[in-house]
Amino acid sequence: MKRSSEKYILTEDMKWEELGGGVSRKMLGYDNQIMMVLVKFEKGAVGSPHSHFHTQATYCAAGKFEFEIDGVKQVVNAGDGVYIEPNLVHGAVCLEAGILIDTFSPVRENFLDGSGVSYFGKK
Repeated sequence: MKRSSEKYILTEDMKWEELGGGVSRKMLGYDNQIMMVLVKFEKGAVGSPHSHFHTQATYCAAGKFEFEIDGVKQVVNAGDGVYIEPNLVHGAVCLEAGILIDTFSPVRENFLDGSGVSYFGKK
């Protein structure tokens, strides 16, 4: 079954989906093959270590984050990118309030059905 978002996703009128623990998101576009998500973090918010079979590429649009991927930590600032291979354990701590743009392939079905929010929290 083919499904996709609207062609234009204008975030100005969208409400943030609160995930808890100082994290919220807006879906920016998706189909069966790819998904892009705008994720807002308050300082101290945590993306707890987790893994998934999706390939993930993340752009840090604002703020400062400490990522850990497969046991290796790296501080990421606005303008930096992160690539996460499928099935690697990864997480992040927000050091300065910020925005990440996450891209996944294939689509994160669990984000669309609301079940993909359990790994966010606050330190």
